[in-house]
Amino acid sequence: MTTSPTVRYFLSYSSIKLPLNLVNEINEADLNHRNFYYRGVFDDQGRLSHCQKIVYNEVESEHYYRYHDSGRLVWAQVIEDGEAREIDC
Repeated sequence: MTTSPTVRYFLSYSSIKLPLNLVNEINEADLNHRNFYYRGVFDDQGRLSHCQKIVYNEVESEHYYRYHDSGRLVWAQVIEDGEAREIDC
């Protein structure tokens, strides 16, 4: 049985490696007090599958991730400034 993805919000990330490691989780109610934040979508296994950097209510950049059954990252797409880059991991 699959469950719906979980959306969570964060202030930052702590790694330059993919997938990003989102940190300092905040509540959705706190978003009105932020100029920027990260919106993370997590799959039913708790892995980050989609991440958006939101600045002044606009999507500034996005990451999409796919994983092997073992949990290892196998593919990523990074979208910044309207350009998409795909990365085989």
